Amino acid sequence: MGILIVDDSPDVHFQLKVFLHSSGYQKLTFAKSASEAYTALEIDSPEPNHRKFDLVLMDIMMPDIDGIAAYRRIKKCKSLEDIPIIMVTGKTDNEFLQIAFSEGAVDYITKPIDKVELLARVRSVLRLKHEIDHRKARENELIEVSRQLEAANQMLLQLSFSDALTGVANRRSFEELIAKEWSRVTRHSRPISLIMIDVDCFKIYNDSYGHQCGDECLKQVAKGLRNTLKRPGDFIARYGGEEFVVVLPDTELEGARQIAENMRRSIDSLKITFKESLVRDQVTVSMGIAMIVPDLDSKLGSLINSADKALYQAKKGGRDRVEIYQDAGKEDR
Repeated sequence: MGILIVDDSPDVHFQLKVFLHSSGYQKLTFAKSASEAYTALEIDSPEPNHRKFDLVLMDIMMPDIDGIAAYRRIKKCKSLEDIPIIMVTGKTDNEFLQIAFSEGAVDYITKPIDKVELLARVRSVLRLKHEIDHRKARENELIEVSRQLEAANQMLLQLSFSDALTGVANRRSFEELIAKEWSRVTRHSRPISLIMIDVDCFKIYNDSYGHQCGDECLKQVAKGLRNTLKRPGDFIARYGGEEFVVVLPDTELEGARQIAENMRRSIDSLKITFKESLVRDQVTVSMGIAMIVPDLDSKLGSLINSADKALYQAKKGGRDRVEIYQDAGKEDR
């Protein structure tokens, strides 16, 4: 255990050295002034080494900077505030001693120094510091465990809203997010567009290349679709199987059509081989778009149904294309 002794008297240094060494305290550092103590404590360092000392014995009456001022300066340093300081004083320094205790000094030793009193107080303070350090270490462990638990919970929450295979939002996440966007655009009379996307002939793809290749195909398709979206408010989700859905808040039909065409071309550029396809010799997608400026009588389900009908039109019309449903959201009123 490291002990710093701050006293301007060489005789006191020698006496404390003898007493402390005799009781097994070998790691002693001596300072003749507050300035030397600051240096030993690395008090002006950006990160003082708070583990260097377990205790400071400091004389109250010292030239230039007295022990009280030195104590205040040390305790201003955040990393040193837990190091206990025992004040050393003559019996006539009661006024200074009261000030020291009011500042937070843990104990005092009177001069001339009595060996039994010195060792008893040093042992008591060091035992107390050990208990405090142990408690704080335990508290830090608990804080770290809590932090890790919170991070794990956040990860689980994120996973619960993400599709495990493709990494995009899952159906649950889609339903929550679109409900929020629907409420917002309804309040502000803003448009919202929906794109339903289907990987063409995907059952044939799975049957021809196997489900492992099918999973890899869906991952690439999801990434290609997601990378096309540029605005923070736009999002894509896996709707089910080989079907995806894209939500475009504040987007008119023409803007949605351009985004859908960009997505279709993005998938085309992947050039995923699919010789058995009924469309082309590579993987393609069909898309259906619906848009509405909702009011209080509009129904979200009608918008989804309209986009699904447009997707059906795209598949019926030959696939690998984008179709628009014109009367979205006006059904079932």
